[in-house]
Amino acid sequence: MKVTIKDIATICGVSAGTVDRALNNRTGISEKTKKKILEVAKEMNYQPDYTARSLVMGKTMTIGVILFDLHNRSFAQLLNAIELKARQLGYFVNITLSDKKPESEIDCINYLVNGKVDGIILFTVNKGEQFESYLSKFDIPIITIFNYISEKWEYIGIRERQAMKDAIDYIVSQGYQKFIYISPPLAYLGKSNIYTQEERLNGFYEGLKRNRIHSKPVIIKSSEYIKELENLTFSKNEKAAIVCSTDLYALKVMHYLKKQGVSIPEQVGVMGFDDIDILEYVTPRLTTVKYPIEEIGRRAIESIVNKIDHGDFVPTPLLDYEIIKGESI
Repeated sequence: MKVTIKDIATICGVSAGTVDRALNNRTGISEKTKKKILEVAKEMNYQPDYTARSLVMGKTMTIGVILFDLHNRSFAQLLNAIELKARQLGYFVNITLSDKKPESEIDCINYLVNGKVDGIILFTVNKGEQFESYLSKFDIPIITIFNYISEKWEYIGIRERQAMKDAIDYIVSQGYQKFIYISPPLAYLGKSNIYTQEERLNGFYEGLKRNRIHSKPVIIKSSEYIKELENLTFSKNEKAAIVCSTDLYALKVMHYLKKQGVSIPEQVGVMGFDDIDILEYVTPRLTTVKYPIEEIGRRAIESIVNKIDHGDFVPTPLLDYEIIKGESI
């Protein structure tokens, strides 16, 4: 038979309320009593009845998370940070993936809402008045990360445009005058919410203008960006910089250049964006923008849990970033 709080209370000679306080680490109980209750619960292999608990508390202690996919290593880092912080605060995480499809994202939201999650952390591909009206009908807190929707929705991110401008400043300071920009998500421009990628592209252009780079850059928006690179020639006389909107693209570009015998950074410099954790195993060390991916995850959980438990989001200013000066530029 399933062990209940009442069973533990009977054995320990205390009330069910005292057992509940011990199991949920609440105040109003001595350390001696708490220790005894926890030991008995462990010996009896007590498992909480989350369904009953949710009925009593009016919440499921679950946070829904909607991401694109897990192909980008930074998303895995983000989820790990979210899950760890949620667990520390007593919440579970329900993960769904939209595959970057607006209609799939709507399905994910409906699934999580119907599953009675207490709040949603959303990396959206949707935007516009109709989408905002749709979100507004749900009586649960929603916090957005990366892709901004509007000032109506709590948002956690960085100054994407400024980060890319600073990256261009650094590249120009290293003597590069010819630029290639790679960002396949730009193919969705005007079709879905690609706020982060738009901001990075704008920062790229503004960085070139600020540094008086007058040569026209090559902009590659295709998922077949390696094939497009095959049409370009590189020489030591005119150092070219390939700026990628994520580290994942940058790593594939570096792999291609090495296969072609193109020296990095002597002939071609490569810049990434994110500073994913596997870069420490890559040679030459990729120059990139350090994105505070794990801090974003932790802040998102802290803010939304505070909203659930106390009624207000934790105000979160745009977070800091850092130019990581590797060996590829």
